[in-house]
Amino acid sequence: MPAIIESVALNKTYTMGRVDVEVLKDINITIDEGEFVSIMGPSGSGKSTLLYLIGGLDKPTSGRIRIKGREMADMKDEEESKLRRQEIGFIFQFYNLIPNLNVEENIMLPILLDGKKLKDYKKELDNILEIVGLTDRRHHTPRELSGGQQQRVAIARALINEPDIILADEPIGNLDSKTGMEVMELLARINKEKGKTIIQVTHSKEAAEYGQRIINVKDGKVSEII
Repeated sequence: MPAIIESVALNKTYTMGRVDVEVLKDINITIDEGEFVSIMGPSGSGKSTLLYLIGGLDKPTSGRIRIKGREMADMKDEEESKLRRQEIGFIFQFYNLIPNLNVEENIMLPILLDGKKLKDYKKELDNILEIVGLTDRRHHTPRELSGGQQQRVAIARALINEPDIILADEPIGNLDSKTGMEVMELLARINKEKGKTIIQVTHSKEAAEYGQRIINVKDGKVSEII
């Protein structure tokens, strides 16, 4: 399969006062279309920073990132913003749902932000609600849902625009082990059945093993690829 994501000599340094802190050092990775890849490493290893750079939520100090063959550094702000909205779905540890919106409304937020008509996505919404098992919760607000159900809403929101890439930062980090594995099973099914490229950052070895490859990051460097 062709590469959908590439990083070349990627470096990230933060300046804290008078001190420069190297977070990522010479990262070179290639991820193929349709892969499920897990990025593992201890706290402070740089794994989440790597995910944010891939998703365009942060910019590298040096090096290059290519998404579907396009250099992110060459994109104008509007083009990069469109890439994030339409071609990349994000899933975060703490769900990032809006409390006063119901399940349907939270899922459809990316459609609204993209200026599209909600009525054109009714069939897709119904399909995604069925996939994540929340058809009977569509009118509930986040406070009426369990943690696992809230994460399923976040997954549905990441899928609604039919992005090719899903980036998940500690997607089960706020869940108990049983619920966490149910969420991992759902992500694995989405990867297999919908052909989405999924990259997850995780502390959990059990969760990481859902990936077809595991990229271990330590002290800002790729230490091992399994």
